[in-house]
Amino acid sequence: MTRLAPPSPRPLDYSRADWSGAFRNVLRELDGERLEPSSGSIPPEIEGCLYRNGPGRLERAGQWVHHPFDGDGMIAAVRFADGKARFSNRFVRTEGWQQEEQEGRFLYRGVFGTQKPGGWLANAFDLRMKNIANTHVVRLGDDLLALWEASSPHALDPGSLETRGVTLLDGVLQPGEAFSAHPRFDPGHHGARRMVTFGVQAGPRSRVRLMEFAVDGPDAGRLLAERSDSFPGFAFLHDFAITPNWAVFMQNAVAFNPLPYALGLKGAAQCLASKPGQPGQFWLIPRPGSPLADQAPRRLQAPEGFVFHHLNAFEEPDAGEAGTLVLDSIVYADFPSVGPGTDFRQVDFDSLPEGQLRRFRLDLASGEVCAEDLELRCCEFATVAPSRVGLQARHAWMAVAERERGNDPLQAIEKLDLVSGERRLWSAAPRGFVSEPVMVPAADAAAEDDGWVLVLIWNAARSASDLVILRAGDLSEQAVLPLPLAIPHGLHGSWVPGSL
Repeated sequence: MTRLAPPSPRPLDYSRADWSGAFRNVLRELDGERLEPSSGSIPPEIEGCLYRNGPGRLERAGQWVHHPFDGDGMIAAVRFADGKARFSNRFVRTEGWQQEEQEGRFLYRGVFGTQKPGGWLANAFDLRMKNIANTHVVRLGDDLLALWEASSPHALDPGSLETRGVTLLDGVLQPGEAFSAHPRFDPGHHGARRMVTFGVQAGPRSRVRLMEFAVDGPDAGRLLAERSDSFPGFAFLHDFAITPNWAVFMQNAVAFNPLPYALGLKGAAQCLASKPGQPGQFWLIPRPGSPLADQAPRRLQAPEGFVFHHLNAFEEPDAGEAGTLVLDSIVYADFPSVGPGTDFRQVDFDSLPEGQLRRFRLDLASGEVCAEDLELRCCEFATVAPSRVGLQARHAWMAVAERERGNDPLQAIEKLDLVSGERRLWSAAPRGFVSEPVMVPAADAAAEDDGWVLVLIWNAARSASDLVILRAGDLSEQAVLPLPLAIPHGLHGSWVPGSL
């Protein structure tokens, strides 16, 4: 494995109080609030809507969630038209959210360790899960989907953000069936754009259901193709990648002991443990509609490491079934978790492994896998231009730490040239903290990096959030739009072009 030479470390530039100040309840829902730039201007070419999802309710009756990933989902939307922007936000009206709003206290346990009041006795053998709809938000057909990967999506009105209710996608899903919060949007490898996603039924032998949906025209939202495959071992799959021929999964080497969860001592995710010294596996599933569709899945041994998110995957020219598949992933040395006795707002970043961008080359003929580091700076939430999903991309944008080595909160956006290694950086430090960048290509883009990068920022200096528009090519600042409220550190978002 080739490693990049580390530069001299920099001192910490952030205040823990500044970072943790974002963790608070959102107390207002706004509708169409006009945003005025504090600097720069909004390009009139940007027309569409940025949707973001993340936890908006983190405390009830003085009790805090154990982990922010247990917070109730809230959608934020910024709509752009004619060089102007308007902001709206609304909680997803899940059944659990409505019940707990009415009671004013937690009624459900959280996957990441949040307990109902009353200690372990009140939580033991209560295996109900509250669908918190807090992980991602995407447009599919006439619905906006709020996603939480352990259960069904919630359908929302794309304009008003009103919750329409749990959707089974016209009978595609069974009630409560897992539906990934990480769909990939195929730019047209099979003739038209598709949303490719999956669901997992985990156990001693796990089943992966791959689904592909139309996203344009009168068939938008219709299931076009699917397949199901089973694999040995307990599956922890948060994300995946696609190429024209393959859906690519990295199965982490983890074990799951459900006993502490059943006894009310831990959340389900806290019962996961990595297997030090044991490799994971790459699961390669031929995509329906590809020339390899009739083939069985492939399994290749993966190097040690833990992966939540992938950047992209592509096939070497004329790869076929015996060529080379390339996968770029953010890899941790171990599973980063928040233990039962830890306050997530006081987490010691130095005690947790940092994510680093690594390239895996999978030789499909020999089964050999080799790896090289692309970025050793702590990073997460990496993306490529939408047109390059599943193809070799020249550029990537990602959230990174301000410090060049070590695990810190994410405070900067990096543009990485995946061929030359050239880096450009835009920093919100010392008092700003970034979220996942969303790349918005220009309508008439002549180059892969022609467009803008939209980033939601926690601005500790004013205890509120900002939306920053960066030029994708050089990361220069186009505009800063102060938002009228504070949005906690969140998860994923998406861009929907055009008017509603």
